[in-house]
Amino acid sequence: MTDLTYEALSIERRGEIAIVKMNRPDQLNAVDDALHEEMPDAFRRLGEDRTVRAVVLTGAGRAFSAGGDIKAMLERLEDPALRFREAAKVPLMAKSLLASILNLPQPLVVALNGDAVGLGATMALAGDVVVMSDSARLGDTHVKVGLVAGDGGAVIWPALVGPAIAKELLMRGKLVSATEAREMGLVRHVVPAEECIGAAMKLAEELATLPPLAVQWTKLSVQKSILREFELIFDASIALETVSMLSGDYAAAVNGFATKTKPVFRGE
Repeated sequence: MTDLTYEALSIERRGEIAIVKMNRPDQLNAVDDALHEEMPDAFRRLGEDRTVRAVVLTGAGRAFSAGGDIKAMLERLEDPALRFREAAKVPLMAKSLLASILNLPQPLVVALNGDAVGLGATMALAGDVVVMSDSARLGDTHVKVGLVAGDGGAVIWPALVGPAIAKELLMRGKLVSATEAREMGLVRHVVPAEECIGAAMKLAEELATLPPLAVQWTKLSVQKSILREFELIFDASIALETVSMLSGDYAAAVNGFATKTKPVFRGE
């Protein structure tokens, strides 16, 4: 495998398995510009490597990924020109990231080692097999910062649990426990926290021993339905999220998080 060196990702090779680790533990692996750019590149290059039979995705430290970076959001609010530039580039960055995960040919096993929130939850649920720590929580909390759940949540959640449950969870911005996630079919495997990466590796090793073409083409056959929904929904949902980034409610929510005060939402 070609050496893959990144700023916000680490890539480790164990035999026929590649381990992709989001490596911003002090920021709870919040997705910054570096992760937005590096993850699509890493998944594309791993997908082209025929010696890689399975991929494991996890996060460094105590979180899988906190999703959006609140600090970066606050910086954008303080600079109107930066806010507009960021809003303008969000659609392409977000689409590239999720597409790279959904289009990975090899099976993707997610070791959900800690909380996965917002875009972090979308990335986790876009995997093929999810192993979740029993102490982790999962949820898309976009609405709580005044944003539409447009960077993949509107695609992935309905595909896994149906529109009714997805709408409730997304509109409430609700975090669910590992037990709840398993009961509603979001994940199948829940293990003690210290066993999460080991259990994910065991599943990846099993998948790596099976005929690669059969495994990959079976994945592709099932994935077609999710990819269809992705193409149908994503452009509209991310456009709505981008518009919501320019709203007063978004500014109020982000400032509320930063100052630990209760925001007042005016629907404007």
